[in-house]
Formats: sequence, C-alpha cells, structure tokens
Amino acid sequence: MFRLFNLAKISGDKRTIIKTKSAFSSHQSPTSRGIVIKSTSRTLEIMSNKTKQTARIVVIGSGPSGIAAATRLIEQGFKNVSILEAENRIGGRICTVPFGDSVVDKGAQWCHGESGNVVYQRVKDLNLLHRTGDALKTMTLVRSNKQVLNNETAFILGSAFESSLPTTPNELNGSLGDHLTDNFWKALSASPPVDKTIAKELFETGKRLRCSFTASDHLFEVSRRAHLEFAQSDGEFLLNWKDKGYKTFLKVLMNSKLNDAEDLGVLNGRVRLSKRLTEINYASDEQLKLRCEDGEVITADHVICTVSLGVLKAVHQQLFVPALPEAKVRAIKGLRIGTVNKFYLEFAEQPLPADWIGANFLWLEEDLDELRGTERFWLEGVFGFHRVLHQPRLLQGWIIGEHARYMETLTEEEVIEGLLWFFRKFLPFNVPHPQRFLRTQWTSNPNFRGSYSSRTNYTDELRTGPWDLATPLLDATGRPKVQFAGEATSKTHFSTVHGATETGWREADRLNEYYSSRNKL
Repeated sequence: MFRLFNLAKISGDKRTIIKTKSAFSSHQSPTSRGIVIKSTSRTLEIMSNKTKQTARIVVIGSGPSGIAAATRLIEQGFKNVSILEAENRIGGRICTVPFGDSVVDKGAQWCHGESGNVVYQRVKDLNLLHRTGDALKTMTLVRSNKQVLNNETAFILGSAFESSLPTTPNELNGSLGDHLTDNFWKALSASPPVDKTIAKELFETGKRLRCSFTASDHLFEVSRRAHLEFAQSDGEFLLNWKDKGYKTFLKVLMNSKLNDAEDLGVLNGRVRLSKRLTEINYASDEQLKLRCEDGEVITADHVICTVSLGVLKAVHQQLFVPALPEAKVRAIKGLRIGTVNKFYLEFAEQPLPADWIGANFLWLEEDLDELRGTERFWLEGVFGFHRVLHQPRLLQGWIIGEHARYMETLTEEEVIEGLLWFFRKFLPFNVPHPQRFLRTQWTSNPNFRGSYSSRTNYTDELRTGPWDLATPLLDATGRPKVQFAGEATSKTHFSTVHGATETGWREADRLNEYYSSRNKL
C-alpha cells in the first residue's frame, strides 16, 4: 500500500506558495478599473438615477460563482437580481445526484482545505463536513501483470515523485512536465535502489494522476509558474459532505431548507432555468440586451457572466455584441479548460478486499503498446479507482484528457465492458458486473465544454491569465456593464469551488462599491 501517491483532487495539492511579481500577473481588486466602453451624456443622465433598488442585474449561470454573486448582491440590498441558467437545474459544475444508498457528486466532491478556503469558513460551524483523514490516502499500486508493489518500493518511488515538484522561485519558468522529468530521476538516484522498469511505470502513472489537478492532457503544457502561484488552503484536504453532497454548500449560500430540493431560499422566484443565451448586446449606452434561444429579449443595467471558460471559447465571437476587447479574447484563447471525468459503479457488496482502499494502475510497456492498437485505447487515461465514503457498495474511478473525451462518445455498455476488461487485466481478484453505473461527460455538454481551467505555457507566452478574463467592461462613468466571474477568473484558486465562490463575491462587491461610492458624492 502506498501513502504518498494519492489521487489528485482527492488528497489535495500541497504546493509551496511563492509570492512573485510580473508585468502580466497583477491582481484585479473589486474596485480597480476595467476596460472602458465609450458612453454619451445620455448614459450619464440615465445611470445617475439608478440605485440599488432600481438597478437591473442579470447573472448568467447558476454555478457556485453565479449563486455567490446573486446572494451577495441581495445581502447588500440590491432588489432586482435574477439568474439565467441554460441547464434545467442549478449548480453548474456542482452536480449532486441520487445514486447508490444516497447521493454522489458528478462534479465538485470535496472541500479542499480550511485556512483560506471560503467554503470551509462558511460552513465550518454547521456540522456539514466530515474529516476523511487517512481513509483514502493508502492506495494499492498494481501493475498490468497483476503484481502488487510492496510497501517499500511504493514508498521510495512515491517519495521521489513528490520531491520532484517545483517549490522555489527560481523554478517558475517552463513546464511542469519538464521539471518533473528532470528531477524525478535525480531524486531516484539518491534513493535506495529500485527496479528502473517499475520506476518508469510509476512515473507515467504519476504524471497522469498529476494531470487531473489541472485537467490537462499532459504535463508539458502545464505552466510551472501557475503551479507555484496556486494558493494552498492549509488543514484537512479531504473534507467530505457526508451523505448529502456538495449541493449542501449551495443551500447554505441561498439560505434555503437543506431537505427541500425545490427551495432556493433568497433566490426563490429569481432563477430561470433552461434559458440559454444567444447574444449579450452591450452596444447601447443605456441598457444591455440579452437575447435567449427561445427568442425572448431581456434588458439589464449590469450583467455578471459566469459561464465556463469552455463555453466562452466556443461561442464568445457570436455571444458578445460588439466583439470583446482584444485583451479579453487573448485571455479566453490563452487559458485552457480540460477534461476530468468520473465513473461510479454500484455492486451488491464491495468488490475490493477488506484491506484495499483503492488502486492506482501501472502499465507494463508491452501491455500499453498492445492496448494502444485496440478499440480499448481510451483505458490508458484511467489512473485510479477507490471506495466512496458513506457509500460502502460503490467504486469510483477517474479518467483524464483526450481519453476521457473519447470515452464520452461511447455507449454506456461499451464503457462498462471496457472497465471490466481493465479490472481483469490488473486485479488479482474478480470484479462482477455492476448493478448500476454512472459516468460524467463534462466536455460533450454544450453548457460546460470541459471540467475546469488551468494556465499553460502558452498562457504565459501570451502574457495573459485569469486577471484579464476577470477585468470588467465599464462605461465612461465607471459603471460595470459586463462582469466576469467563475473559477477560470481566479489567479490563485482556479479549478476550485472556493475559487469560483470568491469570484462571485468579488463581482458583487464591485457593483456594491460602484453604487456606494456614488451615494457618497
């Protein structure tokens, strides 16, 4: 069993935080100026009469950033706040669904960290979270010839991999893949001797696992700078939502009844589902016009856009009229959104042996070469399966990158058959056909088009980042016309729910500051 080599997005990412300054990494505060759009005297006259009671604010998207923005605005005294949601449900990439004996999370699953994590700080006194501790940290490493690695070998290899991650300011530039490749073998040379073939197999598995932190296809596209600038939240990294799921946090934000699925609390009557937008027109000096797919036109004084980076990449040229400023487009192009998908398998009883928490899989080179020539090639992207807390009959698995995207195109039965073959290939015991099966398909959903964002070397070469995506479009009065929130707009907490929540609050505070400062004049 292996304690150091943990599942990404499960055990948390303990990164050393380096405070750096660069010409392209300045952080936008809520009151900093954005990109100014030309206005007329008529605009000045109209907006001077707007107040918190009369300003029309439309939030696009009901994920954690959208709900955070809307609920914060209501708390701050804004009266005319509404949300347009393309899906037929709220939550965005928080998606808690019934499965097994209670629920599972198709999207965000754990609250990662305590200190500096606004999710934890909001719910810490409500008895909603459970400390996982070491329950999921001891994974078995198994090769494709069914050989289980002994503890000593696993510890040596895992220690070498973990020690190869960048931690200091002089390691800012280049890719994470380059850094790991250079340093893993150096670290291993200073360790007790191990089989180099097995070491290579683990290194490849480790890279796949690490890719799930950033939803990247490979680590040679991951920015080393971004890895270091991600802000760690200290404390327990495996806080789970017991048998209620991450939707519980949204209930807390909305101040709604936890056991009433239909109750939206302070957002009751303010959320319109299945309202996909085809155009956000901010050309007028007076008001914005939002055209919906069903033909309805909605007018607003302010728009907070929280759609995913994947949606922005796909439709920004058609969605925004006039076209977005060059700096905004550069950020949309430069930032990356990738794919991490999950599998949930329900059995009559747990198929893993009592002393197995889960497994990470190491491919023998000859087995992997053979796999790549078959219709099951997509299984290369599967890096781990493990038990599900509070759901003793379930197994949960993970798949990344291009293989995850291909998996989304297969039928459910094809995926199940592939996974059962995979289990037979690796495991020294039988795994029966599951009673029920669930998979996620985040990239093929047109309302998401990916799992979460990351910064790449290309992002850094373009001298852009989340700060440019977050910059609002203002009129000459300083009025925020179009604002942007969501995990991809967070410099230090991208890819997380707490990062998304922070950005929703940031944009609500931006509007509150705008109206509060006008009242002081």
